[in-house]
Amino acid sequence: MVYYPYIILLIYVLLHSGETLAANPYVKKVITPAVSGFVESVLNRSTIPGISMGVVRLDQSRQPIVELAAWGRQTEESDGHDLSPDALFALASCSKAFLVTSIGLLMEDYAHGRNVTPLPSTVEVFDWDTKMNDLLPGEWALEDQWASAKTNLRDAFGHITGLPRHELSYRPGDTAVDVVQRMRYLPPAYELREHWAYNNQMFMAGARIIEKYANVSYDTFVTSRIIKPLNMRIPYWFSDEVNDLFAGPGGAISNVEDMSRWLAMLLNGGVDPQTKMTIVPASTFANMTTARGIENGAPAGDVSIVGYGMGWYRMSYKGHDVVWHDGAIPGFSLLVAFLPGDNLGSAILANMDEKQSDTMSILCRVIDETLDLPQDVCADLWISDVAQTPMNRMNEMNTDEMAVDSLPLELNRYTGTYTNIAYGNITFCSPDSSSSYCERVLQDFMPIEAASGKPLPPARLYAAFRRVWSTHVRLRHTSGNSFGLVLSAPFPSGYGHEKTPFEYYDSVQSVGRVEFVTGGQNVLGFALITDEAAAAAREMRTNGTLKMIGDAWFTKS
Repeated sequence: MVYYPYIILLIYVLLHSGETLAANPYVKKVITPAVSGFVESVLNRSTIPGISMGVVRLDQSRQPIVELAAWGRQTEESDGHDLSPDALFALASCSKAFLVTSIGLLMEDYAHGRNVTPLPSTVEVFDWDTKMNDLLPGEWALEDQWASAKTNLRDAFGHITGLPRHELSYRPGDTAVDVVQRMRYLPPAYELREHWAYNNQMFMAGARIIEKYANVSYDTFVTSRIIKPLNMRIPYWFSDEVNDLFAGPGGAISNVEDMSRWLAMLLNGGVDPQTKMTIVPASTFANMTTARGIENGAPAGDVSIVGYGMGWYRMSYKGHDVVWHDGAIPGFSLLVAFLPGDNLGSAILANMDEKQSDTMSILCRVIDETLDLPQDVCADLWISDVAQTPMNRMNEMNTDEMAVDSLPLELNRYTGTYTNIAYGNITFCSPDSSSSYCERVLQDFMPIEAASGKPLPPARLYAAFRRVWSTHVRLRHTSGNSFGLVLSAPFPSGYGHEKTPFEYYDSVQSVGRVEFVTGGQNVLGFALITDEAAAAAREMRTNGTLKMIGDAWFTKS
């Protein structure tokens, strides 16, 4: 078989590597025909149009040796193999390491008198143990008073504040300040440092810290202190309406060529091997890559327990230390990793969402090839555990199953406006609602439901609910006062070359359930539940009422 990517690979190695592989026989070639064939097999068995990959090693003089390759298609319109290593991808949560690095650089500025804004009088030392409350006085607060006072930077960027995602509590047009000030109204799932729980909002708060104390926008700071010194070209891709929110937790875009420069610097302990400039201070490098929280406490096959530092996961694969982070965003699945003890880094970018198991399997194959390890697929063991959690099974069940127990009240009793101080207002319509608002909402869904050909339950509710990843909500009755929830972006006329009506939603993060509470012939409100693990934890910590266990309680107006 002739592998098209090798034409691209040869050109990029010659043009962009510090030295060629041929000139460095002691640096083993990684993207071999066997590895390329494995990537091709991933494309063939999945729905990923294309994959771009960079592999980095350092030679004996600590100069980067870079291999770049791409397989498959760049867009839906393209044919054959037109994806190239310079194609831009949204990095999603692989951006988080830039935020943590930026906080570390800000600390260095203060330590060496290069700061432009005085710290509050309550901050004697600015380090990773500095309290969020001291850095953002008058803005920062959590619902739990002890956590509000004691949460430090390590807790916030290590996902151990006790606050789960609450992704639906912010919306386009919000600023980082809005998000920080709204956190006090969001119910935690755990106590501070009790349990690892992923939360993007803490990285929004981190961007706010940069903005406040560097006196420039977060993306300006990153560009001047990280991107330009590394000769990278990472821009921020969100519109102005949401860039202020997502630049910190997941707003960067890049390609494997530029990410290889980032990885070469990380393999060299935070120092750019070509310019000898320190990009990541040594203390920051050590703190961000040292795991404090446990994301997955049970080993699976060749993969150890998985820990989390700040912006980086850490695990052992077949006895080899791996520092990594993945990214998930509509249309993209990303993975950036480096093995500090084995002189290996790789960026794997795929132009299809929800393909983390595929990108991880490619990373494992790259590691196996480089280190002459048995060639099997780690992701089949590791990712399958995650994919089959009870929460995911319940979410899948709730989306389409027909009702078990009948609805206690007439459907029109459940329509109307509901409100929550953090999440805002939502107005539900039934298929029979006739207001101008409801007519617009129903028109967005009718072509999609007609095109699906699936039977529809008689009890259904719809709403417009504009958020970053979704614009609408649909509820389908499952049993009693319970409804399955899907937060989606409907495309009633299709999109691009796809003219069939459809809706987009994340099969894990954008589904859940709504539990209404009734009194007599009235609906009092509902509990929104998108995180079953968080709901179970709240139930154990409270008296278990629906008002207490959900992501949010909405009161009917």
